[in-house]
Amino acid sequence: MSETKPLYLEDVAVGDRYVSREYPLNAGQIKDFAGAFDPQPFHLDEAAAEASFFGALAASGWHTAAITMRLMVESVPFADGLIGASVELSWPRPVRPGDTLHVESVITEIRPSRSKPDRGLVSLQSETFNQKGETVQNLRSQLLLFRGPEEKTANAGSRG
Repeated sequence: MSETKPLYLEDVAVGDRYVSREYPLNAGQIKDFAGAFDPQPFHLDEAAAEASFFGALAASGWHTAAITMRLMVESVPFADGLIGASVELSWPRPVRPGDTLHVESVITEIRPSRSKPDRGLVSLQSETFNQKGETVQNLRSQLLLFRGPEEKTANAGSRG
C-alpha cells in the first residue's frame, strides 16, 4: 500500500475515486465470522447451505460489510478516519468461498456544514466486487470530514 497524504474537506471533490486492494476469502473465514456474529446454517454448514435459498455456502452480509470497511479504511485516506453519519446498504449477490473482493468508492456529494464551519458531510458510493466484476455489496454512506488545521485557523480568523 502506498503512502497517501491524509485528506481534509478542502482536499476532496465530487468524482474523486478510490480503489482498494484485493481481499481473498475462504470457507474457514466465512464460518469463523458466522460462528461469532451471524450463526445461521447457510453461513456455517455446506449441506445446510445447499438446501437453503443460497444453494451453497454464503458469507454473512455483515462479513461482507466488515471486509468492505477494512478495505475502505485502507483506501480512502480521510485524515480523521471514516466517521459514519448514516449508511444505506444492500447485498445484490452472495459472497462465496474462493471469492476475491475489492472496493471502489466515489465521492458523489460534498456538503460543508453551515453551523459548524470546521466540517462537512461527504457522500460516498462504494461498490464491493468479486473477482468476476460482479457487485456483491452496494454501500451509500454519509461521512463526517473535517477541514485541515490551516483551514480551521483561516476560518476562525475570518469570523472575527
